[in-house]
Amino acid sequence: MKPVATMPAPVVNGIRGVFCDIDDTLTSEGRLTARAYAALERLRRAGKLVIPITGRPAGWCDHIARMWPVDAVVGENGAFYFYYDAARRKLAQRFLFDAATRFANRDRMIAVRERILREVPGCALASDQLYRAADLAIDFCEDVPRLPFAEVDRIVELMRAAGMTAKISSIHVNGWFGDYDKLGMTRILMQERYDVDLACEEARYLFVGDSPNDAPMFKFFSNSVGVANVADFGARLANPPAYVTRGRSGAGFVEVAERLLGA
Repeated sequence: MKPVATMPAPVVNGIRGVFCDIDDTLTSEGRLTARAYAALERLRRAGKLVIPITGRPAGWCDHIARMWPVDAVVGENGAFYFYYDAARRKLAQRFLFDAATRFANRDRMIAVRERILREVPGCALASDQLYRAADLAIDFCEDVPRLPFAEVDRIVELMRAAGMTAKISSIHVNGWFGDYDKLGMTRILMQERYDVDLACEEARYLFVGDSPNDAPMFKFFSNSVGVANVADFGARLANPPAYVTRGRSGAGFVEVAERLLGA
């Protein structure tokens, strides 16, 4: 990973939009700082497309799409995208699966959830589970003492044994039924909403993240950036980003924004 300050000026000047994770990328120690939030607004005022790509739930994403200075949001690791249509004064929602499929999958998750909580002492159902539409989130360090990686791996193992896709974020293990991820829904959003084929135009966009569930984005975008705490995952990160910031978490995101705006 190269310092983000070394990203060539012609590349920086060509960036049209910024995709970013939220937890431990925009936030710092679980909080969204004023500087990180202001960086979103500054990027958007500069004409950049700004889209969070997160594992957080539908309920949170409703708020983010309506209230934050962003153009859209991809949530639950690619289960949907939302955006606020100001002209119609309406939140637009696009789920990958229909409501009947989502409800059936949630019923299937109950047995998986109970087995994980029984067999992995110290973990907990994520506090935001109530607001989720498509996945199961198991907390391993947000509201519980941090579990060893071996226990986190056990959660992943139990989800996959039940036929779920499982991904590790900086705070949760997320599991869902279906073969999708953050990248897949980002590509759908860009094609449907902005008529942009990312397969052809990925170099005009930048992604900022911090953890293993960002790996598909790190691999796809040639201009991918990890905030400094991405190094905490070490060899567990199969596809590291091309660049890395000096600052951790939200401070690292501000560093990326200042690189883009300064150029």
